[in-house]
Amino acid sequence: MSQDLESEHAERTASAVKEHLRTDHLLVALGGRTARGALVTVASHGLKFSLSIVATAILARLLTPQDYGLIGMVGVATNFVSMFKDLGLSFATIQRAEINYDQISTLFWVNVTLSVLIMILMIAIAPSLAWFYGEPRLTMIAMVTATGFIFGGLAVQHEALLRRQMRFFALSAIALTSMVMSYITGIALAWHGARYWALVSSQLVLLASNAAGVWFLCNWWPGPPRRNSGVRSMLTFGGNITGYAVVNYFSKNTDNLLIGRFWGAQTLGLYNKAAQLLGLPTDQIDEPLASVAIPALSRLADSSERYRQAYLRILEKVIMLTMPAVTLMMATSDWLVLLVLGPQWGQTSRIFLFMGIAGLFQPVVNTVGWLFITQGRARHMLQWSMISAPISVLSIAAGLSWGAAGVAVSYSLTKLLIINPLLYWFVGRSGPVRTGDLYRVMGPFALASVCALLACGVFRMLLFIRSPLAGVAASAAITGITTFIVLALIPAGKLALIDVKQLLVQLKSVKESATLQK
Repeated sequence: MSQDLESEHAERTASAVKEHLRTDHLLVALGGRTARGALVTVASHGLKFSLSIVATAILARLLTPQDYGLIGMVGVATNFVSMFKDLGLSFATIQRAEINYDQISTLFWVNVTLSVLIMILMIAIAPSLAWFYGEPRLTMIAMVTATGFIFGGLAVQHEALLRRQMRFFALSAIALTSMVMSYITGIALAWHGARYWALVSSQLVLLASNAAGVWFLCNWWPGPPRRNSGVRSMLTFGGNITGYAVVNYFSKNTDNLLIGRFWGAQTLGLYNKAAQLLGLPTDQIDEPLASVAIPALSRLADSSERYRQAYLRILEKVIMLTMPAVTLMMATSDWLVLLVLGPQWGQTSRIFLFMGIAGLFQPVVNTVGWLFITQGRARHMLQWSMISAPISVLSIAAGLSWGAAGVAVSYSLTKLLIINPLLYWFVGRSGPVRTGDLYRVMGPFALASVCALLACGVFRMLLFIRSPLAGVAASAAITGITTFIVLALIPAGKLALIDVKQLLVQLKSVKESATLQK
């Protein structure tokens, strides 16, 4: 019997190494593979963005700011404890050059065990959460939401293996399918008067369908956990990332906690919806590119110059896509809120505009995290969080007396003038990418955004437009034209435009080559 078990274990190990753990074959034509992966992932997120806009518009008209505020209150706790189900081990799986079957199986069971414990903890603290906010409905909302942690824990390592193998089409298909099922559930329940339960159910369906999808397409089955499997260093790496995430979470969610506590569910709902709407374009770009860039940069970690060039090239494209989008949203915040959310959300537009100050550079901040992870600098991530968190919390507290808008102004200006410059200096102290590299890439696009904002402002002063849709369309044209002209007039900006043209040609040739091979 023992020999049979060992034989089965050997077969599973060999199969796992061949199908899921080897990465040496990815180094062949890595640039083309990365470009194709980025194209597939961005296209998928483009569809997700469109779905998000439509679903958000529908749900915002079926639900109230208070419904969103209740979910936001629970989210402060659930989003915090959810960080521990992963423990940073997905990044450890992706970043490691070599990993074996026993290690990945052990990590899987660590994630599942943590998820079960977190679910139990969340159920236990649900009454305390309701007491803190003075809102009895939160007890049952928190308990039901907690069941979703099981689905999340089951999916962590399977999803990490798909990312490690750079199977971006599979990941995109899973994400898109899960989102569609989630929104259908939420809209159907909201239509039938389920109110905030529609949002709870939507989230649970998203997690469950994502877990089912990654298991089906990854087709990897974990073995039993084994002692001395060599996961200690991976747990240390993941522990540092989790420590960073915990500290960073407190600094980023203190605003939700304090606004909900002192200003109530209605104000928190307005604030959360402004943040959600502002994050739509950046999330659709940053998240898919992160899923492509982290595995690709991890494979280049031993080649400093190739790593530096690859990162800066990706960063340039991220900024090129997100800065004009955020600029347009700032210039038309009142029109966008009216179009997407409806008249009952009118107070959101001012909060949204103030948040955009920091939102312009948030995509850059997000990509800096890639540098820490792919260079194995998880400890530096934790150290940075200890520097930035106190500054963030103080800025939030400083603006709280003026409500959600005051928090948005104080936090955004602090990010722009203090936290971000410190971050660029901190990450550039070591590694292939230096602080000056970041500023050289950002400079032309930041200037283009300022010019576009001014152009849109002049346009709105000179012409009175009744139709919000017409106003957004005209402002989009002005933003696009102004951005292109400014970039074309600056040498660095002109090179960025030429590089986009070359990238499109490269993608076209790769597509034609793949068609001929078929």
